[in-house]
Formats: sequence, C-alpha cells, structure tokens
Amino acid sequence: MLVTGGTGALGALTARHLVLEHGARRLLLLSRRGPAAPGAAELVADLRAAGADAEIVACDITDPVALADAVRGRRISSVFHVAGVLDDGVATALTPDRVAPVLAAKVTAARHLHELLPDVEEFVLYSSVSAALGSPGQGNYAAANAYLDALARHRHVRGLPALSLAWGPWDVGAGMTGTLADGDRDRAARSGLPVTTAEDGTALLDAALAGADPAVLPGAVDITGFTGRPDVPHLLRGLVRGPRRTAAAPAGETGFADRLRALPADERARVLLERVRAEAAAVLGFAATAVELDRPFKDLGFDSLTAVELRNRLGAVTGVRLPATLIFDYPTPEALAERLGTELVPPAPGAAEALMAGLDELEASPHELSAGDRSRLRVRLSALLARWADDHAGPDPDDDEGQDADLRAATEEDIFALIDNELESP
Repeated sequence: MLVTGGTGALGALTARHLVLEHGARRLLLLSRRGPAAPGAAELVADLRAAGADAEIVACDITDPVALADAVRGRRISSVFHVAGVLDDGVATALTPDRVAPVLAAKVTAARHLHELLPDVEEFVLYSSVSAALGSPGQGNYAAANAYLDALARHRHVRGLPALSLAWGPWDVGAGMTGTLADGDRDRAARSGLPVTTAEDGTALLDAALAGADPAVLPGAVDITGFTGRPDVPHLLRGLVRGPRRTAAAPAGETGFADRLRALPADERARVLLERVRAEAAAVLGFAATAVELDRPFKDLGFDSLTAVELRNRLGAVTGVRLPATLIFDYPTPEALAERLGTELVPPAPGAAEALMAGLDELEASPHELSAGDRSRLRVRLSALLARWADDHAGPDPDDDEGQDADLRAATEEDIFALIDNELESP
C-alpha cells in the first residue's frame, strides 16, 4: 500500500488504521522529508510492532521521475493520496506563486499516480469539502480538490477503482491545519462543519471504502450553521432555509440601519463599535471586552480566513456588501466601525454637492423644461456667473453696491444684451 503524505498527522493516522484494522502488511509511506520528518521513526516502529513491513521514503510526488523511482520494483496494490499543501488567502491575494504549489500537491501528484499505477486495486484520494461547499479563503485549495473529485469520477466511468473523500476539518494534532485550539473548534462548529476526530474519521473511511460511490462527503454537517446565510452552498439548498428577501425587507438584520439612523451621532458610533467588537469576539471565541477598540485585528489573532468570516458576519448584520479585505483596509475595530457608519448613514451632502446634483439633474432632462423655464434659468445662471467672475477678479468695492442695484433693476432684455455684448467683444 502506498500512502502519500505518510508522515503527516492524517497520513500517519491512515497508515496505522490500514495496518490495525485492514491487515495491511507492506506499506510505502512517501513524504517530502521522508525519515527526517518529525515522528517518522516512531511511526515506523509502531507499524512494525503491529506486524507490518513499513518504509518511509523521501520523495517529491509532484516530480514524475522521482515518483517513478520511489515505486520502481514494488507491487503497489492500493494508493491513498493524502498529501496536500495549504496556502489560504482571499482571492485577490492568490498570486500564481501561491496557487501553483497547492495545485501541484493535489492535482499534479494525483495525475502522476493515475498514469503511473494503472493496475492498483484501490485508488483513494483525500479531497476536501471546500471543493463541494466552498470555504472562505481557500479558492486555490478548493480548485485543487475539485480536480480530485473529477478524477475519481473519470476513473469510475472507465471501470477503474476510485474513491474521492471530501473531508471537512480534522482534529488529529499537527498537520496541514495544525493543532486546533478551542476557538478553532468553535469556529468550525459555527460554520456548520464540525471537526472530525480520529475515531469518527476512520469509521467514516471504512464506510466509504465499503460503498460504491466514487465521490463522497464524509463527516457531519450541521445545517443550523448554514441557516439564514445569504450564501447557502448549492448542495445544501434543499435542506437549509436561506434568508427571506422581499422588497420591503433589508438583506441584513431587520431594522439595524434604521435604528442607527434614529440615534444621535455619538450614540450611533458607540452602538456600531460595540457591534463590531461583539462580532469580532464571536469569530475569535473571545469575550467582547477582550477586543480593544484601538488594537489592530492582526494583533488580536485575525488571519485571512477569520477576516472573511468577520466580513460575512458584519455583512449579514448590516446588509452592506463589504470587501474581503475589510479589516486590512480598516485595521482596528474603531476604524471599521467608522467605515460602517459612513456606509449605513452617509453624511449629508454639502451645499456644493447639492448644487452639483441639481445641475446634473437639469443637464439630464433638458427637454422637460419649457422655453420660458430655460430662458429664466439662463438669465439666473448667467447673472450668477457674471457675479462670480467679478468676485474672482476682485472688483472695486466702491462699485459693488451700484452694480448690484443695476443688476436687480435690469430686465431680461438688458441682461441678454449685456451678455451678447461681452461675447462679441474682442
């Protein structure tokens, strides 16, 4: 049996399970660091103590030559492709350099295994729920695992063994996701995808291996974690009730913006700041008082994934479409609350903005005015421009009163004559 990522937490768990529960007696565990990986010697000792002949080999599985060298001369009956690389980030931050390694570990390696070992009896791919349901900050990882699901179906329709397992988050110690803290488990539970323990995961693996479906999503899905979201995954829309949207109902929390508008400015700012702190605390699993108003979100422990979760929560509360880079653009709760306040209760336009808006409206509908209306407007605007021109030139103060009196006494014909005279002057 061949296990890629064999020295990682999930690969090691899989290897031990195959030996103890499936009676595997010969295992080849591939990983980038091989025997030098932490815990590798202990893993080999455990597998050999259980009666298996296990070998750990350092191999870059994205290199077809290195992979061919690693399996040469061995009879491989089963493949468990567990290896993977994470590099989470919002879509705008996923440069080619951040996408390529993630795709290589899943896509390139799986393709090499598919082509190199055509006669295996088992071909198991460890995919991710991110490909099926989506996961904030994991666009690259979702794409890589979607390929694994597609490869499994490709093999299945051709009569080849295949099983793709779209796992959710695991809680098995160190590995791609690292050791989970209580806050991580709480966030996973709130997301609707509780973490999978080693005991539950191996039981789910056995159930999937016994089934006939080439691509399955093992693990628990708590639909209450998706209820009311504006972005319910397509696969769950038959199970989860999304938010009701009508012309009279805002997309966000009912009446929140209206309540804010009714408050005095100081009180409005306080309420918004409290809400931002409360939502940030909920994401991190803190008490709201632990979120200091002027402390950067990064220092509080936010990363790209929790930043997206906070953005989603605030968007659901306010009904405002917010960018994924929200907390990086407004890095403290205080700055973020001020930004939301401007979005929810825009400042009243100044005199110049109001006048410009009126002119825009006038310019957009010239045919709605009668000839008399246009004539009166022309007189008023021309007189106003003439006055501003005199102000700009700095007229003699002694002449101001006389000029104003002459302007007030002038008829339309007088003003038109004056304008025509000015236009004809060299």
